[in-house]
Amino acid sequence: MFRGSPHTFHVRLPLAALLALACSSDPLVLHKVRRVIISPPAAHITQSDTLRLSAQLVDGYGTPVAGASYRWSSADPTVATVDDAGLVQAQAQPGRTVIVVDAGQARGQVLAAVHPYLLIAAGDIATCGSNGAEATAQQIDTTPGIVLAVGDNAYPNGSDAEYADCYHPTWGRFKARTRPVPGNHDYQTPGAAGYYRYFGALAGDSGLGYYSYDWGGWHVVALNSEINVAAGSTQEGWLRADLAAHPAVCTLAYWHVPRFSSPGFGRPSDDPSVAPLWRALSDFGADVVIVGHAHDYERFAPQTADGTLDAVSGLRQFVVGTGGTSPDSFVTGLVAANSEVRNGDTFGVLVLTLHATSYEWRFVPQAGRRFTDVGVESCH
Repeated sequence: MFRGSPHTFHVRLPLAALLALACSSDPLVLHKVRRVIISPPAAHITQSDTLRLSAQLVDGYGTPVAGASYRWSSADPTVATVDDAGLVQAQAQPGRTVIVVDAGQARGQVLAAVHPYLLIAAGDIATCGSNGAEATAQQIDTTPGIVLAVGDNAYPNGSDAEYADCYHPTWGRFKARTRPVPGNHDYQTPGAAGYYRYFGALAGDSGLGYYSYDWGGWHVVALNSEINVAAGSTQEGWLRADLAAHPAVCTLAYWHVPRFSSPGFGRPSDDPSVAPLWRALSDFGADVVIVGHAHDYERFAPQTADGTLDAVSGLRQFVVGTGGTSPDSFVTGLVAANSEVRNGDTFGVLVLTLHATSYEWRFVPQAGRRFTDVGVESCH
């Protein structure tokens, strides 16, 4: 289950019991006071997901009371229901409700927040000695959903030690819900061995680095820009077969190196080597591409693999190399065609809300920074 921030909830006790507890030090009084503790203390779940809550009746000393029976209920069953055993079932409509449990005269309650299907993405993440990865991790702490680590996750070489010492203390706390791809720095360790050892099965077949899954009705494809992506390559052939086998109204792909990027210091503006991946995605009506590599944020209008603006069937690319490693500056006055929004000085993550036939995007900056970018788009 996704990690949420803790909340404090008040427990309803009979007034006489509260007065007795406040005014008396009699052990018998404390033993008679009852309260219900619910675990976990807050429920953050995704549409159609479930979460098991547990309840424990305790006395004024915090000692469990044996033999208690519990009655569970939801203040708004259209958002989430709860059964007699405390299993919360999110409904299709996002929202908030209060889950209540009664045990005799004592009552406990917990806020249940049902979130839409979310993807949280950034690349170029963790460098030991920098607080950038922690700054972006704090934005993910209270955001449920699948986390996309878009390559160059542990600097400078993607070694076992760098994943353990730099990445794991920050973004590592989301490891169970992370679906990563490798970057060029990960391959500074031969074969990206540190990357594959750290993520294991989460990274797909070891040594390949590409795989796919479904999330919220969308088909999502993770690709590896650091190996052969040419037309006719094993990976490009796999991509076409995967897209043919998983037709979906909305499709998203992510890898490390951007097809398009406005010029920055020390890096090229474009990488045409990944154009075959773009063409395959376009041939099957895909909608969104997320990449990193450039240490900045940039949003492009929908376009073809050769950079032609195409509002009807083009792919929209987001460059999100803002995970925590040294931001890049753009070269003043040099802007790539079809670039709509750029920022080169703010760490943050891109949050996509996935709907059945559309998506919303929102760039969430590190605490204390104001840059953001929001919008909505229909799928093809």
